[in-house]
Amino acid sequence: MQVIVFKVNEEQFAVEASSVQSINDMMEITNVPKSAAYIKGLINLRGNIISLLDINLLLDIEKGSIEQENIIILNLKEESVGVTVDQVDEVLEIETDLIEKIETDKDKAYIKGIINFKDRIVTLIDIGKLIER
Repeated sequence: MQVIVFKVNEEQFAVEASSVQSINDMMEITNVPKSAAYIKGLINLRGNIISLLDINLLLDIEKGSIEQENIIILNLKEESVGVTVDQVDEVLEIETDLIEKIETDKDKAYIKGIINFKDRIVTLIDIGKLIER
């Protein structure tokens, strides 16, 4: 399985590469009045209007001091959405047996498991479940 590893406030997360449409540099964001708090706004990506979500709010992580520089465009059902991340670190091919399932409360059902590398731990998330909550 291929995963995209990214950083949000010094924590590393991963999403399955199969759900990633593209990775882009930060671009102009148009605010949407009276939208949900986790919606940062809209972006225009090659003529397509895409909702941009605040992954810090979705994951309940404080904003770091680093300016978020990347947008990961994800395919969710029939729609594309973007999430802003501090930085995209790498694309990795991992064996599925490297993913450790963990018991989580129902509020964290979006966590698919933990990828335990020898030098770091990466949380694998299901972005679809994260947005459904």
